[in-house]
Amino acid sequence: MNLLSSLRYLVALQEHRHFGRAAKACHVTQPALSNALRALEAEFGVAIVRRDRSFVGFTLEGERVLASAQRMMHEHAFLQEALRGDAQTPTGTLRMGAVPTAVPIAARFAAQLQAKHPGIVPVVLSMSSLMLEQGLQDLSLDLALGYTDRMDLAAGRLTALPQYVEHYFLVRRALHAHADGMQMGEATTWQAAAALPLCLLTQDMHNRTIVDAAFASVGEVPQPALETNSILTMALSVAVGAVSSVLPGALVSVVRNYRELEALPLHSPHIQTPIGLMSHASVRPTRALEAALVLAQDQAWLQHASAYSGLLKS
Repeated sequence: MNLLSSLRYLVALQEHRHFGRAAKACHVTQPALSNALRALEAEFGVAIVRRDRSFVGFTLEGERVLASAQRMMHEHAFLQEALRGDAQTPTGTLRMGAVPTAVPIAARFAAQLQAKHPGIVPVVLSMSSLMLEQGLQDLSLDLALGYTDRMDLAAGRLTALPQYVEHYFLVRRALHAHADGMQMGEATTWQAAAALPLCLLTQDMHNRTIVDAAFASVGEVPQPALETNSILTMALSVAVGAVSSVLPGALVSVVRNYRELEALPLHSPHIQTPIGLMSHASVRPTRALEAALVLAQDQAWLQHASAYSGLLKS
């Protein structure tokens, strides 16, 4: 039995929650993956995987083996990068998750990081806040861009680097298309926005929690005309449909070329939500992660992120 390969299969099974998909991700057949996991159970003398006709989960003993496997995979990647490159030329994959409303900024960050360090291959994933927390915990993510106010920072498990402050806009179709792209209109209130047919994110998304709280603070409970967990759907439903939406600045900047739209800053209350890059506090960073953390604190980058996410006055 190749112990390292078997542990890699175990980590893949945890990530994909399906034998076939895990096998495909590891470039082996499903029987080969299943046999390796059974050999791993024989090696440790415990049941690791709970099976029915398909993957069910892990046993308590399996969770302990999985945690060790995740640490070993991280150390393996750390060693590979250390042997391949040096501090001046970091190489390797950097897995980065972002809440959907922050994906445009995550994409800009990844592009600048790759341009600065061509040996780094960023992988940017759109994930819920809960998935970000899990990904940092099980080391399947190196970085997470999300809402720092809800992450487990106080316990010392995560460190956070502030990136920008999220402001909110009502985005709707303009009465007349503007020659130079989206119009930036006069501010409006959350109470006025509640009276419109809205497309909002689904209730499992943290952004929806923020939006609902803002409406509740003025005694409103909006009844969405359309709900989605897709940022693209939100933007297009306003651009081609009959609904309005509440979008943070990072998303408004993505659709600023739509001449048919206008964005109105929302106030009363004026909601500001901090967004930060988070990483695991107690795990040695790879050189790729070290390079990303340096960029995350660079003033030129922070000014760039703010210009495409904040009040968008320019």
